[in-house]
Amino acid sequence: MEHKRIDNINRRDSGMAYISDDAVMEEQKVCRKILQELNFADRSDFDKLSAIVKELLGESEDAFINPPFYCDYGSHIKVGKNFFANYNCSIIDVAPVTIGDNCQLAPNVAIYTAGHPLHPVSRNSMYEYGIEVTIGDNVWIGGNTVILPGIHIGSNTVIGAGSVVTKDIPDWSLAAGNPCRVIRKITEEDKKYYYKDREFDEEAWEEIQKL
Repeated sequence: MEHKRIDNINRRDSGMAYISDDAVMEEQKVCRKILQELNFADRSDFDKLSAIVKELLGESEDAFINPPFYCDYGSHIKVGKNFFANYNCSIIDVAPVTIGDNCQLAPNVAIYTAGHPLHPVSRNSMYEYGIEVTIGDNVWIGGNTVILPGIHIGSNTVIGAGSVVTKDIPDWSLAAGNPCRVIRKITEEDKKYYYKDREFDEEAWEEIQKL
C-alpha cells in the first residue's frame, strides 16, 4: 500500500518536522507585504499603524506595535486585549504564539517557536520545526529577552531584561538571567512601588487603588 505524503503546510501545522517549500513561502509572502507596510509607515500616524497591526494579527483588541516588527506569518500570533510590543521585536511564529491580556514586550524582545535539528546531517536535510509558546495575562517581558520554543510563561509575571528563557516560568514570578530563573514571587507589597524602592506619590497611588 502506497504511503500518502503529507504536504509541508500540514506537517508544520501538526507540529511535525517540515520543509519551507514554495507553498510555505507563499504564505509568508502575505505576511511580508503587511510588514513592509507597517515598517515603512509614518511612525506618527498611530491610527494607520493600529489598522495595519489589526490586519497583521487578525483578532485583537487595542493591540499596538512600534515598528520595526518582524514575524513569519502574523496569523499564528494570538494576543489578548491591550497588547503592546515596543521597537524591534521579532516573533518567529512557525507554531502558535498565544499571548494573554495586558501584555507588554520591551524593545528587542525575540520569541522563537522555530528551530532546527541538533545533528548536522538532519539539519542539512532542510527539515525544521515549530513548537508553540504561551504567555499568560499581565506579563511584562524586559528588553533583549529571548524566549525559546515550547516555553510557557505564567500570568502576572515579569521577565527581567536580557533574559534567555529556556524553561517554563510560573505565575506571579519575577524571573531573570541566562538561563532565566525565578528570583522571587511578586507579592501585594510590590504594588506601591514603581521602581525598586521608589514609592508612588499620593496622587498616583489613589488612582492605582481604584483599579
